[in-house]
Amino acid sequence: MIKLAQNQQIILSIFIKGGYFSSSDVHSELLEKGSNVSLITIKRELSELKNMSVLEMSGAGRSVKYTISALGRLFVTVNAKEYCAVEPDRRFGLPGYNFELFNAFGANIFSESEMKELDVATKEYQKNITARSETLTEKELERFVIELSWKSSKIEGNTYTLLDTEKLIMDGIEASGHDKLEAKMILNHKEAFKFIRENIIHFEKLTLAKIEEVHKILVKDLNVNHGLREKAVGVTGSMFRPLDTVYQIREAIEILCSVINKVSSPYQKALVALLGLSYVQPFEDGNKRTSRLIANALLLAHNASPLSYRSVDENEYREAVLVFYELNSIIAFKKVFIEQYIFATKNYAVK
Repeated sequence: MIKLAQNQQIILSIFIKGGYFSSSDVHSELLEKGSNVSLITIKRELSELKNMSVLEMSGAGRSVKYTISALGRLFVTVNAKEYCAVEPDRRFGLPGYNFELFNAFGANIFSESEMKELDVATKEYQKNITARSETLTEKELERFVIELSWKSSKIEGNTYTLLDTEKLIMDGIEASGHDKLEAKMILNHKEAFKFIRENIIHFEKLTLAKIEEVHKILVKDLNVNHGLREKAVGVTGSMFRPLDTVYQIREAIEILCSVINKVSSPYQKALVALLGLSYVQPFEDGNKRTSRLIANALLLAHNASPLSYRSVDENEYREAVLVFYELNSIIAFKKVFIEQYIFATKNYAVK
């Protein structure tokens, strides 16, 4: 993973707003913010950031200017809540798709300490699933499916409570006063997770066809077309506009699958799938639901714990995704992912 010092993060906070900056431009910006850093220091930092491939350089001599790279964007720390509090049209994010982004995902996106933390959690999970009897494992599975189906649906605006969801999944009783489509959304999560578990080897390698299979289950009887969308879509509350042609969408997903299949870490596979599928928005609806189920498929296929997202704050989740859409920073969402992974390994024994 790219390691950025605090002063380097401050410099990148200038570049994340877009454009090209000379060393003098950066120096002036920092002076306005009250920094007393010297121009010589700025030049040295910019050179180092360029050598790290975090910045790209153009021009020569006194005309040298820098801009942030796709790799650099991934690792810029952004306060997601503050950024999303600004009206969409007043934000400084990218309005369109970054074609260089997915290739940057080939780099390690977890630090050594983060990987150690995740590996320790995975060992605890693997210990738990081997120690449980088959009966207890099935009970854990029921609880997990209820909580995943509830929270994943709630993130999308579903108004069922956890208790409502339990009654629906366990007893087939729909909650009164709710749209029948809400019940169907929840039950589709149950069926999608069942499909994944029954075909887990199927997900050792990811393909567009496998993503479409899961999406088809998730949107069944929800008045949503399955298959790649052929029309442009917008993202509510965002300046970001996803790709708008089916040819570009297909190519983007193929690149994403290639990147996911090349990395060895199950955590990186899952995180890249979560963010990448949401970013491409390949379907007319159900994209984030599909991303969460595909991420779980990848985790299970590589002997890691699936995520229920039970303890996640929906607003924090949405804000972290929005920051990725508009700025391509993974830092806020990576925090959500790590917290939810550790929560899952401590609370479930699902295999």
